[in-house]
Amino acid sequence: MSITLDEETILALFEKMRQSRGDLRSKSHAVEMAIKSFVEAK
Repeated sequence: MSITLDEETILALFEKMRQSRGDLRSKSHAVEMAIKSFVEAK
């Protein structure tokens, strides 16, 4: 699977990863966690 993100979203993702202090292991892990959160939201 591949995805395309706009630059603003990518920068926000990198900032979120920086703030996570290692909880997000990689960009793929960060995207996976975001999708899981989206899917589980009611």
